[in-house]
Amino acid sequence: MELLQLQYFRTVARWEHMTKAAQDLRIAQPALSKTISRLEKDLGVPLFDREGRKIRLNAFGRAFLNKVEAALTLLEEGQREVADLAGAEHGSIHLATPTLDRLSEPLNAFVALHPNVHFRITQASMGEMARLIESGEVDLCFTPLPMDRPDFSSTSVLYEDVYLAVPPGHRLSGRQSVQLNEAANEPFIGYKEGFHFQIMNEDFLRAAGIAPNFVCRVDDAASIAKLVSSGLGVALVGNCGGPNAAFQLLPIEYPVCRRHFKIAWHNKRYLSKAARNFIDYVGRYFSGDDA
Repeated sequence: MELLQLQYFRTVARWEHMTKAAQDLRIAQPALSKTISRLEKDLGVPLFDREGRKIRLNAFGRAFLNKVEAALTLLEEGQREVADLAGAEHGSIHLATPTLDRLSEPLNAFVALHPNVHFRITQASMGEMARLIESGEVDLCFTPLPMDRPDFSSTSVLYEDVYLAVPPGHRLSGRQSVQLNEAANEPFIGYKEGFHFQIMNEDFLRAAGIAPNFVCRVDDAASIAKLVSSGLGVALVGNCGGPNAAFQLLPIEYPVCRRHFKIAWHNKRYLSKAARNFIDYVGRYFSGDDA
């Protein structure tokens, strides 16, 4: 059994399509088919069920894939660790995040300081990020929601207060602060259901004992700002964007409305020196030490 066979098998298992896997691997399909057949012969069992041109991973294949994924991940981590120790490269970082709104500035600053660090960024939902860390497909996640799993570690890098945004001339405008339940009967503008910020905002609303009337749901902060400014409704927004002349941000006395942004990683997988440096840098950046 050869390493190349395992790498080819993993790709075919992911695609469950020989032609697409061959295109992904950039090899001829007959050569790929022969490699998989040779692997099955070595194992003594078929790994795929074949129906005409269709292939499906069978029970043997699924069991074998779990071990192949684990073995290849360990080998890849070993290569990165050796490269770190030898100084042969400055490292690579694969980061997943649901949003780059808060991270873009420190990310740009870090890349400017470390131009030889290779970054890959994947935008993903909270559920997807947990899977990506668990499988070793990403090194780090930048998240506003906790990722509480036994093998995950995290560190808080940014604390963001959440405000009630009201349009010009609103009955609450001019106030120094509010309690969130004072907006119970207001039309609200929010993010789409399931969006990470909306999940947090709904926790704040429940804590205030209100079930607001959402007149519009969007998927980006810029749209919320425009809709509040136009007078359509009020909204819960973070303060990282700074003051906005088109609407007023009112501090919320109760409940405490605050977002904790964290960087999370798998504590049983190798974390490159570049990734560790990035975690430290982002924490210092948001604390003002590297801003």
